[in-house]
Amino acid sequence: MNIPERDGDGYLADMSDWTPELGRAMAEADGYALDDAKWAHIMKAREFYEEFGSVPPIRKFAKYVGEEQNAVFKLWMTGPMKPITKYGGLPKPTGCV
Repeated sequence: MNIPERDGDGYLADMSDWTPELGRAMAEADGYALDDAKWAHIMKAREFYEEFGSVPPIRKFAKYVGEEQNAVFKLWMTGPMKPITKYGGLPKPTGCV
């Protein structure tokens, strides 16, 4: 798959280019494995963004998906909002990630 232009952090230059297939291709190109649980988080973050017009901070996101914040961190092994937003075609999170 041909991946459109991305910025220095790997985010899409144009959010409207995003498709689920592209999100998976970007993760693959970055050597990042997305399982079903991670993909579910990505789709929930997109749902949150569509509803509220912003990327949620991790505390709000964990509550939104009904999981403990620690469980979300454990699944992603890193600040979860960065890969969630990057592969979900969303804007970069601001503040703590």
